[in-house]
Amino acid sequence: MGKHIPPFDNKNQPIIDINDDVSPLCYFNPVRLKQGETHTHTVDGYESVIVLAGGTCCITVSNSSAEEMVFDNIGQRASVWEGNPESVYVPVGSTAVIECVSEQADIMIAGGRYEETLEPFAVLQDNVDMVQYGSDDTKTHRKIKHVLGQSNADKRGRLLVSELFTVGAGGWSGFPPHKHDEDRTKPDGSKETLYEEVYQFRFNPDFGFGAQFLYEHEDDFGPVYHVRTGSVIAIDKGYHPSVAAPGYEMYYFTIIVGKTSKSLVQHFDPHHEYQVNTIPGIKDMIAKFK
Repeated sequence: MGKHIPPFDNKNQPIIDINDDVSPLCYFNPVRLKQGETHTHTVDGYESVIVLAGGTCCITVSNSSAEEMVFDNIGQRASVWEGNPESVYVPVGSTAVIECVSEQADIMIAGGRYEETLEPFAVLQDNVDMVQYGSDDTKTHRKIKHVLGQSNADKRGRLLVSELFTVGAGGWSGFPPHKHDEDRTKPDGSKETLYEEVYQFRFNPDFGFGAQFLYEHEDDFGPVYHVRTGSVIAIDKGYHPSVAAPGYEMYYFTIIVGKTSKSLVQHFDPHHEYQVNTIPGIKDMIAKFK
């Protein structure tokens, strides 16, 4: 149903590799480089996006015909807590060479299984879609920065990538609890789509912490994972709300990959679904990003 991978030095090797045992649709490799260092990225059968969490890189994307596109000076912020991300989309069958041009670079490479070959493109800081909803009163104040989402749906496959923040100090995310583990039409005519999901968490201040809940059915008691900066969660099924401890801002990098659909459609836990109508802005957010 899911797994927690505690923080460790992955030495620029994938934490979630192709054909993962829990989330085989997803790929995740956090990479750290110093000025002048390079990293070569290629993953057969997966589209991907290279996101600058911090620092600046030159990214060269080449395909099997040796055609190259060069994206200079990608990344305009020092860390995830400052400004919007910049990124480069890498199609299936392409290779990207990432060169660090700043003093250092904090890079997150997200991938999703896909069948078609598209074209490379950059998502610059002014092109990032930002959504904010919830409230301090409901402990659900949340900000989302979409890197791959609805605004570039015609350019990407089924890979959705975002940065999510709990706004303020502490609070809930992924609430009301929801799942997206079946491609189905429900009895009322509404739909649910199958998407696997991978997160990496960070906290501000860095020694903060939170909890990730996982449960498969609405009446289950599932595992709860203690997450800290660098924790990775992989989810293939079930409801998955999370919470940040009081006094800490929580960030998580999200990789969400669909099996058949380019649109993520959630199913809410029936016990808590009524809160869709009580949390400010959530209904508009759901409607906009289906």
